[in-house]
Amino acid sequence: MRRAACLALLLPCLQLSPAHAEVRVLVADTIRTGDPAQPSAGALAWDTESGRLLDVGSAEAMLQLYPQAPRIDAGDAVVVPGLIDAHAHLVYLGNTLAQADLTGARSRAEVVERLKAFEKTLAPGEWLLGAGWDQNRWDNTAFPTVADLDAAFPERPLYLDRVDGHAGWVNSAALRIAEKAGKPFAGDWQPEGGRILRDAAGKPTGVLIDGAAALVSAHIPAPDDAVREKRLLAALQAAVRNGLTGVHDMGVSREDLALMKRLADQGKLPLRIDAYADGNQGALDDLCRNGLYAHPGGRLQMWGVKLFMDGALGSRGAALLADYSDDPHNRGLLMTSPVDYEVAVRKADGCKVQVATHAIGDRGNRIVLDTYEKVLGTHKDNDHRWRVEHAQVVSLEDIPRFAKLGVIASMQPTHATSDMGWAEQRVGPERVKGAYAWQRYLHSGARLALGSDFPVEQVDPRLGLYAAVTRQDREGQPPGGWQPEQRLSAAEALRGFTSDAAWAGHDQSEVGTLARGLRADFVVLDRDPLTMPAEQLDELKVLSTWVDGELVYKMVATPEG
Repeated sequence: MRRAACLALLLPCLQLSPAHAEVRVLVADTIRTGDPAQPSAGALAWDTESGRLLDVGSAEAMLQLYPQAPRIDAGDAVVVPGLIDAHAHLVYLGNTLAQADLTGARSRAEVVERLKAFEKTLAPGEWLLGAGWDQNRWDNTAFPTVADLDAAFPERPLYLDRVDGHAGWVNSAALRIAEKAGKPFAGDWQPEGGRILRDAAGKPTGVLIDGAAALVSAHIPAPDDAVREKRLLAALQAAVRNGLTGVHDMGVSREDLALMKRLADQGKLPLRIDAYADGNQGALDDLCRNGLYAHPGGRLQMWGVKLFMDGALGSRGAALLADYSDDPHNRGLLMTSPVDYEVAVRKADGCKVQVATHAIGDRGNRIVLDTYEKVLGTHKDNDHRWRVEHAQVVSLEDIPRFAKLGVIASMQPTHATSDMGWAEQRVGPERVKGAYAWQRYLHSGARLALGSDFPVEQVDPRLGLYAAVTRQDREGQPPGGWQPEQRLSAAEALRGFTSDAAWAGHDQSEVGTLARGLRADFVVLDRDPLTMPAEQLDELKVLSTWVDGELVYKMVATPEG
């Protein structure tokens, strides 16, 4: 009850504090600082003008140093450094929140029923968009077809993103629109970096893998600026509501960065965004022309570029060194040719831009590592902090190369628990030993940065902590965890979402720990993630989220609180 009473007073305390106050103090029973020099504390003091921590220490010491400062009592709640999602997609999340939610659907029929309900919100002729379908959850795990959609939607065009964002499922109406502007989907041709799935007669089935999906999605009318802003703001609120104070946004276009800049200028960014340019396109050109970008408000920067190597494992687009175990003669897709990829990496290197590359299959990861080694050459020991995003299925002989090259493994714990039911079917019992192998990376000396890849997974770092520590689904299966030797400790998992994520973004002098001089970014939780039972980590409550010492989210108290 003390916790609820104190938090109920939190907003009134802030509202009644003197307008001229420059220092504020927060007191809590437990503060996990993440700072090895001072792992725990009882109070934080920060300057409200700069948003930086002035002191971290005992409650008695802070109150003696700042006796006149407004005091916030968090009671027996637990404070941790602000949580950072090291791989996510804010604009994509905003768009997804405005579409039909197909996440968790257990059959094609359930997908259609959800689409029918969502269609009632649309105007005549408007595209029906959805995201989150996953055939691996269905009794019939074969890819769906146009026939599954055409009966219910003969005229309205549909485009449905697979859960991993690497395949689209469309109906005949959508195919007709795309064919009017291009070539027929039937035949035996394939687009670069993608695959049109076809039946025995050469007709498209309605599933488009990776680069092929753009043949249809390019014809979906783009939202106007007002809609884009509204959607991004919704995504930002979802993030801070779940305890995120920072996001590494992977694949940000020149236009999306301009929107983020406008929000930053208006003081509407409630968290920090480390934006990574969307490949070898306009945003990277801007970085090379104008230099690395940092907004003066401190909540937006673009210092890196996100490149693509291959597709995803769930849609069998991840590039493998040998055939898929459950699909002979298929070794996945390269979304970028090795030649074009090296050109992009060299360009980024010449512009001093950090490189982050999506690579999921063992072949995709090997090409990335080979290219990094070739381009970095004699300066591979410099503090480049290049990254591999996902590093999902990696040959055991390639894992030690991450540490040797100084490459960060940017991984998403919930991918392992989402994929564990079928991953071994895709790659077999030997290759799966190098899949989602977090401890193998740590033992080799490599750095991990943890994230979610939302909206592919949920925008909730608590689920990432739970998956990292248990390697189980939320029903506690399998007993003991899948490949339990690869589990992380609670401390390792929390570090992956705080200081290690900050380090991966070159932000360790700003955020990631609670130490004097750093930003006052922190989260107030109802329990201690380092001491509570691992199986309850997904039940942690985010009581409040703070960025620059500003309250950006507070949980609404309930009568039972």
